[in-house]
Amino acid sequence: MNARRVVITGVGVIAPGGVGTKNFWNLLSEGRTATRGITFFDPSSFRSRVAAEVDFDPEEHGLSPQEIRRMDRAAQLAVVSAREALADSGLDLSGADPYRVGVSIGSAVGATMGLDQEYRVVSDGGRLDLVDHTYAVPHLYNYLVPSSFAAEVAWAVGAEGAATVVSTGCTSGLDSVGHAVELIREGSACAMIAGATDAPISPITLACFDAIKATTPRNDDPEHASRPFDGTRNGFVLGEGSAVFVLEELEGARARGAHIYAEIAGYASRCNAFHMTGLRPDGAEMAEAITVALGEARLNPEAVDYINAHGSGTKQNDRHETAAFKKSLGDHAYRTPVSSIKSMVGHSLGAIGSIEIAASVLAMEHHVVPPTANLHTPDPECDLDYVPLTAREHRTDAVLTVGSGFGGFQSAMVLARPERSAAA
Repeated sequence: MNARRVVITGVGVIAPGGVGTKNFWNLLSEGRTATRGITFFDPSSFRSRVAAEVDFDPEEHGLSPQEIRRMDRAAQLAVVSAREALADSGLDLSGADPYRVGVSIGSAVGATMGLDQEYRVVSDGGRLDLVDHTYAVPHLYNYLVPSSFAAEVAWAVGAEGAATVVSTGCTSGLDSVGHAVELIREGSACAMIAGATDAPISPITLACFDAIKATTPRNDDPEHASRPFDGTRNGFVLGEGSAVFVLEELEGARARGAHIYAEIAGYASRCNAFHMTGLRPDGAEMAEAITVALGEARLNPEAVDYINAHGSGTKQNDRHETAAFKKSLGDHAYRTPVSSIKSMVGHSLGAIGSIEIAASVLAMEHHVVPPTANLHTPDPECDLDYVPLTAREHRTDAVLTVGSGFGGFQSAMVLARPERSAAA
């Protein structure tokens, strides 16, 4: 029996620089950066004081006062993104079997902002050893359990099928979509609302990354602080955001005349079982994930038109990734445009994998490769075509997007036009 083929028919994005898919793509295609000094709280005591914040008013985007009170910021971003994706897809769920529509949401750090804010309240700014729970918001439990993200999205769209939160660090946004694809392929769902969200810009998160010196201390020039693949890079810029997709079986999408952005033709994930934050320089595990994803897509390495890189802007990640592309694609790696959108929207931890899927399908939609901003001084060890500074018109029918996460997680996804995948 032929495996069910899964396609993306709706996209919703909230990212630094603008709310909504159109604003997101305008930022990327124009090569603008959305990184700035942190405004959410006073960051003066921290080593890294820059971030990519989203200018987001939940009430302006349709959330009620009750929803705003109940939901952590990350959940708010997910719900608004899901609503945009569903509207974009044109899929009417009112006539569907709700038990056949599921939700899969990725998140690395859950309700970090809500928990951080509420701890300050119930501990009286950290002065109380025994916190006073009477000062907590009524829905504090929702902040504690990341599963509330999937529940909120399911309630928002009326999905009563499988509802899951996937938390695999910085690959969560790829892995949550990969999980959703498998549910459709195996017949457990006819449609999935899938993506990821994170809103981690809080004192506790800054402290965690300061401790391991993973984030950049380039505080005097926030706009140019994120420099993937550049020889002067010195860490990533923390970000926030959400991207959610409507996934359907190909034949059903075609039957209802849906606009199809791309087929999710292949996906794979591996773990290096090596070090919590370290990476082997040869990129073997990421290369393995790429090779398996291409095999599942039935595409040769030469079929890849564009690589949407993890490109965090740390020295070891960018070199590790470059090695992985060479190992998996061979000489074709040198002929393939590569770019990192983290140079413009920062690193939103678990959300970024889904945000990068959105960038990939929009690159296919417009045949434009977004640039790597701030890339002025190439690292000799990063010697591929990283599309510096300016977007490039380029025929893009198959895209490889990858993620790398602390703990050794390495994920790869292949997105292709359905006709190209079928002909391969």
